[in-house]
Amino acid sequence: MGEQGAKAALFDQFARVGKALASGKRLELLDLLAQGERTVESLARAAQLGMTTTSAHLQTLKQANLVATRREGTKVHYRLAGTDVAALYALVRAVADAHLPDVEAARASYFGVGDGAERVSREELLRRVGLGDVVVLDVRPREEYQAGHVPGAVSIPLDELAGRLGEIPADQEVVAYCRGSYCVLAHDAVRLLTARGRTARRLADGMLEWRLAELPVETA
Repeated sequence: MGEQGAKAALFDQFARVGKALASGKRLELLDLLAQGERTVESLARAAQLGMTTTSAHLQTLKQANLVATRREGTKVHYRLAGTDVAALYALVRAVADAHLPDVEAARASYFGVGDGAERVSREELLRRVGLGDVVVLDVRPREEYQAGHVPGAVSIPLDELAGRLGEIPADQEVVAYCRGSYCVLAHDAVRLLTARGRTARRLADGMLEWRLAELPVETA
């Protein structure tokens, strides 16, 4: 192999990662895995995909070494191969947001009408948690909360929130969060809470960015 061939072979290796990322559904699977380890069955349910399709996408990600696995009995558990994979996924989103005008229209269509609430920065949330004057509400599915959450956060998945409002002190502000900047769950939670007369805002981003900032994480 000549120098040019060696150079082409090197760049082909780089392209393996790009090819693995070249699917919206595979990016969605990475988004879910950034919350914690999950089985194929769990990923298929969360991404609303068939088992065969989910397995095929995971194999593509695994061939690029973006995900790793472990077996427990008959179950195969998937996780991101490293924090750098989560950072790469976040960077892909940021580059798309900065350079593709269509992203804004897609985001507006997905999130719907804004909740009208001012967002809370990570720094402010940490300060308020230290003061103990805010309820931090994690509205992700319970298995994601158990894999890691903001210290002191209360877990009430969005689909249970309307029926469990009585568990949230009525005289305290609520700060809701979910998976990340492009997760709709916290938006919906703030809309529901404010419609029921509660004072609520949402974290400016979510658990993905919280972990990437190397802020403290509790597990349960």
